[in-house]
Amino acid sequence: MNHVFLISLLITRFTMKNKKDTSFNLDDFTSTTTLATNEVSAQIPSNGTLKDDGEYNPFEHRIVEHPTSTVGSLIHLLKGALGTGILAMPHAFKNAGLLLGSVATIAIGILCTHCIHLLVSASRDICRRSKVPSLGLAETCGAAFDYGPKCLRKYSGAVKVFADISLVVTYFMGVCVYIVFIAESTEQLVKHWFPEFELDTRIYSAITMIPLLLSTQIRQLKYLVPFSFLANICLLVGFGITLYYVFNETPDLSSVPLFESLERLPTFLSTVIFAMEGVGVVMPVENTMKHPQRFLGWFGVLNVAMGTVVVIYGVIGFFGFLRFGEETEASITLNLPVSERPAQIGNVLIPISVFLTYNLQMFVPLDIIWRKGLSDRLHGTWRRHLGQIIMRCLYVAGTIAVSVAVPNLEPIIGLVGSVCFSTLGILVPAIVDTVLNWEGDLGFMKWKLIRNIILAIFAIFALVSGTSQSIGQIINPPAVD
Repeated sequence: MNHVFLISLLITRFTMKNKKDTSFNLDDFTSTTTLATNEVSAQIPSNGTLKDDGEYNPFEHRIVEHPTSTVGSLIHLLKGALGTGILAMPHAFKNAGLLLGSVATIAIGILCTHCIHLLVSASRDICRRSKVPSLGLAETCGAAFDYGPKCLRKYSGAVKVFADISLVVTYFMGVCVYIVFIAESTEQLVKHWFPEFELDTRIYSAITMIPLLLSTQIRQLKYLVPFSFLANICLLVGFGITLYYVFNETPDLSSVPLFESLERLPTFLSTVIFAMEGVGVVMPVENTMKHPQRFLGWFGVLNVAMGTVVVIYGVIGFFGFLRFGEETEASITLNLPVSERPAQIGNVLIPISVFLTYNLQMFVPLDIIWRKGLSDRLHGTWRRHLGQIIMRCLYVAGTIAVSVAVPNLEPIIGLVGSVCFSTLGILVPAIVDTVLNWEGDLGFMKWKLIRNIILAIFAIFALVSGTSQSIGQIINPPAVD
């Protein structure tokens, strides 16, 4: 998830809650701060049925003091989807081939977009039937089981907890990718500038912990605004330099394969899902829109945003792989000629941008951990203050530990994509839609059920194959020349 989107949504949520307040603390926002605009648990009627009289319109009951325009919502979705994962797209194409990669990228883009449609439609359906204005991701998942078959209703609480845990794991593993990326970029520059100075990538990851322990103690979001602005500038300039090297030379199409071995397909799937999936940004955008009815539809905000994302990712993946061929690294920035000054600048600016993003990316998981696990157990100002410090330090130490254990960018990206995003972005929407409509409308000859089964099979395939291949690369890393 992009840091610009996070900060804008967090600030919007805060101003919506208390317009006159000028202070901010962790307790001022909930686990759905970046996932919903209000947290309301739908209630099952006493007769065990869910009434839908068709009269309640949740859009008319959403109180948003600062609603987002249609264009603004489109920009938010683009910001949320166009993150650092775009740097991994050329490597994804390396594992599929030029032609297969192009076709499969479009197919996965359509699949991810459709799954988001399912999730948003389910949330709206539940809101209309339970007469609540909006629901977050976790609340939508739990309420779907509340309103599903009676035998499954007792699991609604566990499903909601699972959704929260999935979000925590997804964000946690995402910042582990950040640390490995910073470490590998730093190692490349240090090796060039100081050839005699050799350190393992793990050491660079461990060194990153020192500044992170300090920066992550910033708890007030308003103090992160300058960091976010600087991160945007660094990312924009660094990405511009990267594009210059990608497009300054265009080799012949015959220089790269059109198809790769199917054995490498799981790595492609995991990487593209990691780069493209943005299910966490969808609910807050839809919930804060001035005209939410324009979110879905053929030419709605979601389709336009995701269509743009697919085109951009496909172009970068296509030309990045065409430019560097089999030498393509897990992040395209690692392919830049480190001996040239512009490339050095790019390899400094982008890691700085990623480092400045870490603090924002940890707000969501830390809020869930704090509010759902620690807040009620710690009483007194000093205990809560100490608890915050310890929680943040342990979070940083945990991400560093994973980064040290898995110091290679390729397998950790594959692991995050296969475990986190395939589950949260594809499998969960398919299950939610199935459970919610099980006793209702499954379509002609139950085509919705068949579709969801296919989505679930694909998600499980991506999960199992991507995880096994990533773990294999972790256990037996490829030899480095």
